[in-house]
Amino acid sequence: MGLSIWHLIILLVVVVLIFGTKKLSNAGKDLGAAVKGFKDGMASDQPQAKLEADPPAQASASTVKDEHKA
Repeated sequence: MGLSIWHLIILLVVVVLIFGTKKLSNAGKDLGAAVKGFKDGMASDQPQAKLEADPPAQASASTVKDEHKA
């Protein structure tokens, strides 16, 4: 009872007739740019997240050294 290939083709033709190829092309470009921006943002956040994870570990090690001096 799922969608066959013919149902999908008919749906695609109806969508193209309603919106036109130019609007669909622009929507595809916008979607591609949004996905690229998201991937770039995720890639730039990973080094930042790694840097944020390191200082607390170093801070706790210095706290332990300070406690041994006292």
